[in-house]
Amino acid sequence: MNQDSVAPDRVPHTAVIGAGAIGGLMAAALARAGHEVSVLARGRTLDALREHGVRVIDRNGQTSSIMLRASDDAAALGAQDFLVIALKAQTLPAIAASLRPLVDERTTIVSAMNGLPWWFLDGTTTPLADQRIDAVDPEGVVSRALPAPRALGCVVHLSASTDAPGIVRRGLGNRLIVGAAYAAHAPMARTFAAALGAGGFDVQAVDDIRTEIWAKLWGNMNMNPLSALTGSTADRLLDDPFTHALVLRMMEEAEAIGARLGLSTGMSAAERVAVTRKLGAFKTSMLQDMEAGRPLEIDPILGVFPELGRKLGVPTPCCDAVLGLLRQRAANSGLTSA
Repeated sequence: MNQDSVAPDRVPHTAVIGAGAIGGLMAAALARAGHEVSVLARGRTLDALREHGVRVIDRNGQTSSIMLRASDDAAALGAQDFLVIALKAQTLPAIAASLRPLVDERTTIVSAMNGLPWWFLDGTTTPLADQRIDAVDPEGVVSRALPAPRALGCVVHLSASTDAPGIVRRGLGNRLIVGAAYAAHAPMARTFAAALGAGGFDVQAVDDIRTEIWAKLWGNMNMNPLSALTGSTADRLLDDPFTHALVLRMMEEAEAIGARLGLSTGMSAAERVAVTRKLGAFKTSMLQDMEAGRPLEIDPILGVFPELGRKLGVPTPCCDAVLGLLRQRAANSGLTSA
């Protein structure tokens, strides 16, 4: 079988890691598209998936159930055609090695997480080509288990929540953007995007997934940390002249890093903040995690910028200061980033 295709007469096998809101929606969509979907889970989530599969509550309050195979043993599931990683990004380094039984030479690995993926610099022509980002791949534990050349990125532009283990409630939006880390794997990106589309998402397949990942993170790397530090909704952060100015300074530091890496969002920091302001008084995902007592995605969302800045010789004083404050706030609240 061609390693960049799935035999047309065989049902694709897909495993989803992270059966939360986004992982649950993707698992249900791929099952509707005809994939044989397995979910690696444990505890109450595993029990719920075995009992009733993934239950999805749509925006009209209607519930649908999709039965899936669920296990807490990667070896029992075996090597997959597609492996979807939909975890909180800071948890991946600790479990990456345990995912190796799910991967062989045919496996396409899909990262659907916040922040920069472990493969972000692989195969690029930037000053940091093929370098490892410690903030998301400490000591190379992720890249050793999940090969970058066969990775896809999936940028999520929708909201969803979990009412209980195995029960996902849809929010606003329905858009996913999919692309390959390496150009040679672009046909598989289009194949996977088509399956997600057949399962009910609005999906766009792109050639330059790194710019899409960077653009989303550029809008999150300031509002998320500052909201977690202050407890403020987005409108309050932007209405205050001092925190508004800090938001812009952080974005400008990130923009300078992006310029060195050949990444452009096509808008200024002020224009991007204007887009955020239109969303009104919303709570960022990091503030929601803080209030719920969940570990925070500190390094994947913010820690990557001081690290990249040091490697490129780009000063990041505002990002450095906010990162230090956020790490202390998380530690003092018992919400470590690991």
